[in-house]
Amino acid sequence: MEKINVKKINKKIEKKKTKTKFVPGFLLGMFAMLVLGVAVGVGLHFSQDSVKTDATYAVDKAESKIKSLEALINLKYLKNVDQEDLENGLYKGLLEGLGDPYSVYYTKEEYTKLMESTSGEYCGIGAYVSQNTETKIITITKAFKNGPADKAGVKDGDVITKVDGKDVSSEDVDKVVSMMKGDKGTKVKLTVYRQSVKKYVDVTITRGEVKVPTVAHKMLDKKNKIGYIQISEFDTVTADQFLSALSSLKKQGMKKVIFDLRNNPGGSYEGVCKILDEILPEGTIVYTKDKYGNEEKQTSDAKCLDMQIVVLQNKNSASASEIFAGAIQDFGVGTIVGTQSFGKGIVQQIIPLTDGSAVKITIEDYYTPSGKNIHGKGITPDVKIEANGKTDVQLNKALEVLKKK
Repeated sequence: MEKINVKKINKKIEKKKTKTKFVPGFLLGMFAMLVLGVAVGVGLHFSQDSVKTDATYAVDKAESKIKSLEALINLKYLKNVDQEDLENGLYKGLLEGLGDPYSVYYTKEEYTKLMESTSGEYCGIGAYVSQNTETKIITITKAFKNGPADKAGVKDGDVITKVDGKDVSSEDVDKVVSMMKGDKGTKVKLTVYRQSVKKYVDVTITRGEVKVPTVAHKMLDKKNKIGYIQISEFDTVTADQFLSALSSLKKQGMKKVIFDLRNNPGGSYEGVCKILDEILPEGTIVYTKDKYGNEEKQTSDAKCLDMQIVVLQNKNSASASEIFAGAIQDFGVGTIVGTQSFGKGIVQQIIPLTDGSAVKITIEDYYTPSGKNIHGKGITPDVKIEANGKTDVQLNKALEVLKKK
């Protein structure tokens, strides 16, 4: 789960000097940027001298080896070398050297895409797509209701064959998605193969602002007044979508609720805390602790959701989902049903650098209200039940629990 707070980056990081190939000193610039960025991001303060001394020491040992390796590559390597790729490889390798799969370096392009995906908002056609890894076929899996693609007549199951006349049958899905995105009001023409009628169809879509639907809801049992809210991930738009769903179900008479977090990989730390503030009574929702022992608490006020609650989870419920389930469980306001969750009890912060790139670094452990760190362990359900692949026995068990209360 990523703690995205660009406002905390209140110190400018010195830009790298212009260079050709591996200009001497680029590693110094990289190292200093990372050290300063982390210091600002977690609220620490290093003296200017101490940063310079540490960085210079690292470069003295490493720069000559980098130069030697570069000379060896230029002399021996069979193919042409892209210097920017080599440099990015060094940055990525530095973060990979931590041995932490959650700490990574992003190029400018990767960072832009990351921020777009975590915001839950973009300009494009408004649809989920998937690609078959063997055939490369790209299929529309879901056109968002009332989104640009839906309004233009795109159907779930349509196979994308061309974008603006260009054959994309063998292109990578990321490239095709980029081709379909664009400025609001511009048009993109898709040629799709519609399997239901077994023919090719041309569809012209006017791109628009899209908010990715991360929350779905319905009245599951009108007689027992049981509502159902599924949260697929925690993006910055999720809290507003959640409040809208909650309001809709309350108007329909909901008195009990099932929150379905199965296969929810997590997301925004601030987002899940905002949602929990609407559900929980006054108290600590979650707290974090950094390497220096500094603690930071997220709390809820006295306003709460006064109804019976069940939370569904499984092995793919991770990070922010576990903050949600752990808080519900520790406050004693609901029952956790399903299987053991994933077990990601750490927090990352995304720190932008001045050249448009960024790093994501693990900065804190998080703890449930009762003080449990679930990293590598997960949240243990109150009612354990495995999915069987046929009927949704976990959802049925959740209904059973609520009907008994």
